[in-house]
Amino acid sequence: MTADFKNFNLQPYLMTALQKIGFQQPTAVQEKLIPVISAGHDVVGQSQTGSGKTHTFLLPIFNQLTSENQVQAVITTPSRELAYQIRTAAEQLAAEAPFEIRIGNYVGGTDKQRQIEKLRHYQPQLVIGTPGRVQDLIQSQALDVHTTRQFVVDEADMTLDLGFLDQVDKIAGRMPKNLQMMVFSATIPQRLDPFLRKYMNHPVVEEIPTATVISSTIDNWLISTKGQNKNQLIYQLITMGEPYLVLIFANTKTRVEQIHDFLQSQGLKVAMIHGGIKPRERKRVMREVKNLQFQFVVATDLAARGIDIEGVSHVINDDIPEDLDFFVHRVGRTGRQGMPGTAITLYSPDEEAKIAEIEAMGIKFQPKRISNGEIVDSYDRNRRQKRVKSTEKLDPTLIGLVKKKKKKIKPGYKHQIKQAIHRKKDQERRIAQRQSARSERKRRKRESDRYQ
Repeated sequence: MTADFKNFNLQPYLMTALQKIGFQQPTAVQEKLIPVISAGHDVVGQSQTGSGKTHTFLLPIFNQLTSENQVQAVITTPSRELAYQIRTAAEQLAAEAPFEIRIGNYVGGTDKQRQIEKLRHYQPQLVIGTPGRVQDLIQSQALDVHTTRQFVVDEADMTLDLGFLDQVDKIAGRMPKNLQMMVFSATIPQRLDPFLRKYMNHPVVEEIPTATVISSTIDNWLISTKGQNKNQLIYQLITMGEPYLVLIFANTKTRVEQIHDFLQSQGLKVAMIHGGIKPRERKRVMREVKNLQFQFVVATDLAARGIDIEGVSHVINDDIPEDLDFFVHRVGRTGRQGMPGTAITLYSPDEEAKIAEIEAMGIKFQPKRISNGEIVDSYDRNRRQKRVKSTEKLDPTLIGLVKKKKKKIKPGYKHQIKQAIHRKKDQERRIAQRQSARSERKRRKRESDRYQ
């Protein structure tokens, strides 16, 4: 039976919202876990970025929200950009509700005192925020979470890596014991186990496999820098053709700033996003990017999971991320919802081992190079390893000749060696022919003697 949102017994207003958003069929993770969450089970959902995790937990949560003036569900996420992204998705659902649904969005870098003042007048039914700010509001006795029925920890592996799990632990500790806990992540590190055992009651664990690690609609190109100036190379790549929106990822804030400044010096309008930019400025830049005021965006991995912009046509990796999982998150910014996309990874010879690790994850690259202002096919960097070696042993005399000639390295030595090999083979062929002729003469003589 073909999956359909109608099978989830969602309230009519949610079906209307889904229709307006343009969602026609649930993704694999939604099909698997929405019924499980709706049944009240604790859940650990492991699925790759872009697989539809956000609506997997939002739809069951909204299906149970009431008009009561109290906190009913809390969602924490490790970055401000992710919190804004989830809030946007939640507001699309709330807009169709028959009653007012208040959504509290609490992230660091915003006016905490103003948030506290608002919370004194009303409590939101749904809380979305970063762990630090949500915990601050709870400690200030402004945000009351003792009525919470559902708690979502989104991007749990990133929450752990950024050191926010202790804050999430304290938030969960202020919630009721009969809480429904949902943990979603692209990966579930073993270090998360103590937290999961502490708060989750016989959770349903679902790992949603993907047919390919990255979308099949993405052209995944690999370009060797070979000592070229990377800034110039990136400029060439983004000014070829007519890309709709390009995201350029780098490992450090410093490198992001270098790329940004260079591209601006070439007359391009470029946005920049990294953790060192003030929250208000980051929010403004993100809004402008979503409004298509920029065609080019340079960002660190902080933004790899936080940027959810429709129409990203190209992703360029200035370098390979230290955490290879982020490679998937970067590339996953394009080719979404079945749309075509192009991912370009620049690498130098000393990064061969990292490329091999990515390939071991099941990711295939298409080798490319720039020639006469166009991107063309290049050779397979593993071509030497793939050559079939001849099982024929070289004559010891020729081995000596090869070694001798290599040491001298005189012009034309390769040609001389080839000639020597041909002469040797001709000699061996003549010897074999003479031996064959002798054998044939002896056979005939034997035959003649037999009948005399």
